[in-house]
Amino acid sequence: MPKIALIQLSADARPSVNKEKTEAAIREAAANGAQIVCTQELFTTEYFCRTEECDLFNLAEPVPGELTEAHRKLAAELGVVIVASGFEKRATGLYHNTAWVVDADGSFLGMYR
Repeated sequence: MPKIALIQLSADARPSVNKEKTEAAIREAAANGAQIVCTQELFTTEYFCRTEECDLFNLAEPVPGELTEAHRKLAAELGVVIVASGFEKRATGLYHNTAWVVDADGSFLGMYR
């Protein structure tokens, strides 16, 4: 049976801080034998889906994009599968709460919107 790590962290208003904390948690999980690591929902931000504020749409990122590329490299380095969730900007005015999967060899397996 594979060993799975589920990451749940406190969130900061700064996406860069959340990304760093999550990467450290993924590394720790892998060091402790996890083969599949799952992040919390919308891990790069404080959870904002309770309200609708237009300024928050600036937090959205393309998928695939820089974040998924970072996960590809991290997964390949550590030999773990990463399942993550982020706020995706698909096109102007089109946004999704998207989950993606990166295989242990770093290949992008796909996403769910």
